[in-house]
Amino acid sequence: MQYKNKNTVMETITFEQLPQAVTRLHEKLDHIEQLLREANDHSPKTDELLTIAQAAEFLNLSTPTIYGKVSRNEIPVNKQGKRLYFYKSELAEWIKSGRKKTVTEIAQEADEYLANRKKGNR
Repeated sequence: MQYKNKNTVMETITFEQLPQAVTRLHEKLDHIEQLLREANDHSPKTDELLTIAQAAEFLNLSTPTIYGKVSRNEIPVNKQGKRLYFYKSELAEWIKSGRKKTVTEIAQEADEYLANRKKGNR
């Protein structure tokens, strides 16, 4: 059996070496699992539920401005009784949706549009 080690050199494993190779493989898998768990534990909580005061702070807007946007259906909101709640991930997406394109991005899109249009006229 052959496998690649860290130096990407092929090494032949004999039958006698197989238990040690399996042990090394198991240790590496354990290490990978541990790294993945740690990465998940440190990932930001983007679906955190926010109150109106927290949403206002997150968006750097006043609470009355948030109420106005809610009444005009301009902002994603969840209502339970008389309380308003916001998902942090939805607010982040809402902010991203208002992104203005740069001149370079607009020019690139125009070039792509014209190139595709020329292909269609042939």
